[in-house]
Order: sequence, then C-alpha cells, then structure tokens
Amino acid sequence: MNVWIAIGATTVGCYLVKLLGLLVPAGALERPLVKRLAELLPVALLAALTAQQAFADGHALVLDARAAGLGAAAVALVLRAPFLVVVGVAVVVAAGARALTG
Repeated sequence: MNVWIAIGATTVGCYLVKLLGLLVPAGALERPLVKRLAELLPVALLAALTAQQAFADGHALVLDARAAGLGAAAVALVLRAPFLVVVGVAVVVAAGARALTG
C-alpha cells in the first residue's frame, strides 16, 4: 500500500509543479538572469549526470574505462568532431580500456 501512496504523492507533486510553472507571470520569465539560467540549467544537469555515471560506482569514486571514454570524448569535442564521431570515439576508447584491464 505504501507504494501506491508514493505514486499518488508523486503524481500530485508533478501536477502542482507544472501548475506552478503556468502561474509564473510572463514578465518574470523575460528577465535576462532568468533567461540565462534557463539556458544553462540543462547543460549543468547533463554535466552532473555524466560525471556521476562516469566516476561513481555506488558510493565510491572510481576511475575506470568509463573515465577514459569520457576523456576521449572531451578531446574529440575540443577538436570539434561531429556528435556521432564523439560518441564513437568514446565507445572505442572505453571498450579498448576494458579489454586491456581484463
């Protein structure tokens, strides 16, 4: 029964957050600071999720093949490679690092 309470509370919470977003006055959304934060927030969130997936294993900090793949992807991005090339480089480097470490 506790699971259904959690599902119901989450549903109500999501609805209220969406409703709150609709109630914000348009003038508040036109401020330069708010616009800049809205542009940067998805990038920051994606960077945090990427770092968490690349360097964490449960509660431990690890440096393994995922970190090598992320580093190779960063180099490919600095070299302005297309997105699919960046992903391919990351996959190849991570697979190679896993193969070398056993």
